[in-house]
Amino acid sequence: MPTLNAGIAREDALALLKAHNTDPFHITHGETVEGVMRYYARELDPDNEEFWGVVGLLHDLDWEEHADDPARHTLYAEPLLKEAGGTPELIRAIQSHASSVNPELPAPELEMEKVLYATDELTGLIGAAVVMRPSKSVMDFTVKSLKKKFKDKSFAAGCSRDVIRAGADMLGWDVNELFDRTIKAMQSFAPDKDSFPAA
Repeated sequence: MPTLNAGIAREDALALLKAHNTDPFHITHGETVEGVMRYYARELDPDNEEFWGVVGLLHDLDWEEHADDPARHTLYAEPLLKEAGGTPELIRAIQSHASSVNPELPAPELEMEKVLYATDELTGLIGAAVVMRPSKSVMDFTVKSLKKKFKDKSFAAGCSRDVIRAGADMLGWDVNELFDRTIKAMQSFAPDKDSFPAA
């Protein structure tokens, strides 16, 4: 696979995210998607883990400041990313995850872009389900539990099931495989992963 360069170091990417997002939820979401992307990269494209991580961290850079204009999500981020040194590859990858709401944006083509598209909404759904659990931990969360929440359209209604299904299709996976792999990805960097009792 080609070597991909984000043009922005991870620490600078985090500073950029924090400069345009003050809600801790948005910072945490960026870091969560970063962790998921890095997990997948280690399996699918290990030479480009850093690129995958920066894409995940910055994918919603402009969301907090422009949530009232979802059709232009990621377009507001483009000049910010360019000014920070972001490469065309970084900008394209970030914009591809918003193509479901703006067909003028590039559709996901690289495997990395498809993973971002598939997991962005899914991490939100998993996170919302986990906080409802007695343990408040993803470490004892299962695909069976996730499937129940996925089918309940009123639960975390802002997490698009259609986007999640489309992302799984892009990757050639069924949703159960996507669920299982993404839960494992989130477990890999959960803050309590080393202290949680073994199943």
